[in-house]
Order: sequence, then structure tokens, then C-alpha cells
Amino acid sequence: METQKISAEGQDVMTGSTIGSRRRRVAAAAALAASAMLLSACGNSQLTTGSIPDDYRTRHPIVLAEGEYTLDVPVAAGDVRLTSGMKDTVRGFAQNFLSSPAGVVQIQVPHGSYNAGAARHLAGDIRRTLAEAGIKPHKIMMTSYAAAPSGDAAPIRLAFVTTKAMTGQCGEWPADLSDNTFGNRNWYNFGCASQNNLAAQVANPTDLIAPRGMTPIDATQRAKVISDYRTGGSSSDQ
Repeated sequence: METQKISAEGQDVMTGSTIGSRRRRVAAAAALAASAMLLSACGNSQLTTGSIPDDYRTRHPIVLAEGEYTLDVPVAAGDVRLTSGMKDTVRGFAQNFLSSPAGVVQIQVPHGSYNAGAARHLAGDIRRTLAEAGIKPHKIMMTSYAAAPSGDAAPIRLAFVTTKAMTGQCGEWPADLSDNTFGNRNWYNFGCASQNNLAAQVANPTDLIAPRGMTPIDATQRAKVISDYRTGGSSSDQ
């Protein structure tokens, strides 16, 4: 009888241990499920935030369109010649024209303004400077535009039309910023200035369409580099 009692007590102890083990497994499974739900919620919140269609490059795309390159040369009523700085500026404009596919550059001279006489005189100097920079005379067109007889001095404008990279006009505010402060969205005008600056810095607008072809290799330099590599020398020794 004593042996049976001990066996019964032992059975009770084993049964209690088994029940405790099951409870611990159930608790561990519940904790794992709760952790998975929390991680899933975090992942969904990040996905929602990152999927907002609010890219400034979509709102302000850089496009290739026909545009006018201009340069205004200031002229005072008493000016009789171009300064060296003005000539350098005109030469830089001429280089931009020569690197573009444009066919004609215009020299627009004001008439009717109080500096019209000086502008006509300096227009000749500008024409000679453009010719010295490499623009053929038949590609230089002299035109005029009406200017007010009073007010600011009317400049001489140099212009040519060609394809250029550009974006839309900045400064548009279609909505009040305070209307939606919890949407985690940037405002409409955000990024417009950066896109305009990037478009203005592109020297060759066609680079935005496709890459240029590779230039021919320098065979002499290539042979020297290979020779230095084989002999253990350095191409920067000379």
C-alpha cells in the first residue's frame, strides 16, 4: 500500500510537470505571435510612408525644349567703347553659340531711348568681337527693338534660339502649407529651384537623352602605361 501511495504521488508530480511544460510552450507561442504582429505593423508603417507619390522630380521634370539664350550688355549714354570685361563676356557668349546647333545670333539694338546713339556705336564693336571669336559674319543679324525714352538704360541684347534643358516656372503655391500638416508631404514648390539650377548647368542638353560616344584611345599613353605596369615603374615619374 505504501508503494502504491508513493507511485500515486509520483504520478501526480509528473502530471503537474507536464501541465506546466505545456503552459510554458503556449506562453512562448503567444509571445512569438505578438512579436510577429508588432514587426508586421512596423513594416507596414514604413511601407506606407515610403510609398507616398511625392517626388519633386515628377512635379518639376527637366525637359528639352526650344529656348532662347540671351545676354544683355549694359550701355550708358556716354559710352564710346566696350571695356575688356564686356569683351570677355561677349566672347563667352560666342563660345556658347558655336557649341550649339543654332544658325543665327541676333544683336538687338534699342531705339528711341536716350542711350540709343551709344548703343548703335557699341553694336559695331560687339559685331567685330563676335567675328573675332569665330562666328561667321553671315550668321550675325542686326535688329532693333523699341525702348522707352526715359527710365533705365536699355541694353544691347544678344540672343540665339536653340534646344535647351529647362523646367517649369518656380514660385507656384497651389495650396496653403497649413492645410495639411500631418500628411508627411513636402510642399509643391519644393525642389523646383534645384531642378532649375541643374538644368542651367547642363552644357550639352542631349546628355540627358543618351550618353556620348567614346573618344579614340591615346595609343602612346596606353603603351606607356602597360610598359610601366610590366616593368614595375610608374606613369607619373615623368
